[in-house]
Amino acid sequence: MMKDFLPVSAEDMKKRGWDSVDFVYVSGDAYVDHPSFGTAIISRILEANGYRVGIIAQPDWKDENSIDVFGEPRLGFLVSAGNMDSMVNHYSVSKKRRSKDFFTAGGVMGKRPDHATVVYGNLIRRRYKKKPIIIGGIEASLRRLAHYDYWDDSLHRSVLLDSQADILSYGMGEHSVVQIADALDSGIPIEEITFIRGTVYKTKKPPEDCIVLPDYDTLLSDKLKYAESFYTQYCNTDPFSGKTLCEPYDGGVYVVQNPMSKPLTQEEMDAVYALPYMRTYHPCYEKDGGVDAIKEVKFSLISNRGCFGGCSFCALTFHQGRIIQTRSHDSIIEEARTIIKDPDFKGYIHDVGGPTANFRHTSCKKQLEYGVCTNKQCLFPKPCKNLIVDHTDYLSLLRKLRELPGVKKVFIRSGIRFDYIMADPDDTFFKEMCKYHISGQLKVAPEHISDVVLKNLGKPENSVYQAFCKKYANINKSLGKPQYLVPYLMSSHPGSTLKEAIELAEYLRDMHLSPEQVQDFYPTPSTISTCMYYTGVDPRTMKPVYVAKNPHEKAMQRALIQYKNPKNYELVREALLTAHRTDLIGYDKKCLIRPRNGDDINGRRKNTFIEKKQKNLTEAEKKYGISFEKYDSMKKAENNKAKKRNNKKR
Repeated sequence: MMKDFLPVSAEDMKKRGWDSVDFVYVSGDAYVDHPSFGTAIISRILEANGYRVGIIAQPDWKDENSIDVFGEPRLGFLVSAGNMDSMVNHYSVSKKRRSKDFFTAGGVMGKRPDHATVVYGNLIRRRYKKKPIIIGGIEASLRRLAHYDYWDDSLHRSVLLDSQADILSYGMGEHSVVQIADALDSGIPIEEITFIRGTVYKTKKPPEDCIVLPDYDTLLSDKLKYAESFYTQYCNTDPFSGKTLCEPYDGGVYVVQNPMSKPLTQEEMDAVYALPYMRTYHPCYEKDGGVDAIKEVKFSLISNRGCFGGCSFCALTFHQGRIIQTRSHDSIIEEARTIIKDPDFKGYIHDVGGPTANFRHTSCKKQLEYGVCTNKQCLFPKPCKNLIVDHTDYLSLLRKLRELPGVKKVFIRSGIRFDYIMADPDDTFFKEMCKYHISGQLKVAPEHISDVVLKNLGKPENSVYQAFCKKYANINKSLGKPQYLVPYLMSSHPGSTLKEAIELAEYLRDMHLSPEQVQDFYPTPSTISTCMYYTGVDPRTMKPVYVAKNPHEKAMQRALIQYKNPKNYELVREALLTAHRTDLIGYDKKCLIRPRNGDDINGRRKNTFIEKKQKNLTEAEKKYGISFEKYDSMKKAENNKAKKRNNKKR
């Protein structure tokens, strides 16, 4: 196997002695050959299984010739929007265009289209009418069935239909993509490849043993039916207990979702990360300043996949699943040794983790046989009695990494579950984390402090976070380390009214906190929170949930979290007046803002001289039938004449 980047041009292909490729991989990202990038993993997995793959990164979607770099592939096209959803990549939560794309050389924005999976799929289909198209990646994975699109504020069909693709590989696709490739290589027509886990396909005849969801037209007309359908999908994301789902569309077309792929074994995970990655971006981007996305991961180590945290706003349940998959210590240490040899390495491993850093095993013993519980969460609302809380393995791994020659510091920067730490009766990990793996501050994600909102978020009660804060402070005090907590907070999540937003502002006031980062809730596809946002009900209970949709109200909720920022004064003042909380406008230490000029101590406008003058002018206009300006000019002229007369008399 040649140790080099995969071909990005016909010239590269010929250097390898190839006259064609088996698959063309079309990606919305610049080509970065690193195991933190889906394009790299899938292409290297195929290479390891004997397939020839050519990469077309960020083709010009307005030019059909842009996907002809390698000619017609023998087996088919693979399509991914990239490591990020293209719409999230392009737009902020306020739907404003972002100025920089970290997955593009030089940070240039506009190198990929909106809804990139759909656009690339149609681009290929126009040029190659019959060639198999397999779509995958985070964007396709979370749009595999009918889904709410926040940017259009409408319900979209399965991306499989809109992209004109043949098969969708969802979740982490190492198993499914190889099985698809082997099936095509054996001569099985693409329309007959309906038997692979972790895939979605379209058919005129659905399987007999599937759960039939409401048809797309019903979903369009009835939001409650969509909520029910979504929750059925949510309850069938487990690879062991999940059932086949079928969604009907007009014309007798059915979109069928097979159960999720089985989790990778530790040996399989190790093999994935041992593939011959170049561990950086393709040299063709050097002239443009490189690809910034590599900076965050170049000296980081992925130790696990999956998350049993079950936060409502997170799409991991749909994409990676709730079953934890881990790499062995040997695999991670071997990668660390590779990192240490890099000439740019300065002695700091930036992270050792994954979706949740301190999850290194399944949450209970039964999961690898029976799967996760369908209607229960492992940590919410309280830790399950069957939950295994043990940091021993993770702690052992961190100790081994700290001892490696050339390593000065090993940081933990990916998220940790503070409620999981608090459930551990052994404080050893907590103490060593504070002593060795933090640089002045630890970032955690309580998201909110109102138990009403936390319940909708799928997060533990605020009392758990308060206990964590206290314990964190005590441990750091005993260590003599002045280290702080940086809480990630979310505004406008379903369930949050101005009342709860003000509660959060008061908490920040009392804790003397001034958050620099605030995330306004972003309704991305295939999360429980997004379903709440669209339907106005919690799909788990079908009970109504308050949703802040008005952009101005959302702006007020966000401003309250940063009420000290002078730029937010007007929004904070309006929020307090709207919520009848003028007690928080004043000079008392409990007040959030002070009155401005022209306000009384309760924030209400005084009847100022200007307002009185305006009132007089209005009355004059009615009396004399002339405009404000003319009347004012007339009065000024009369006053000037009177002054002159008075001066002459003197």
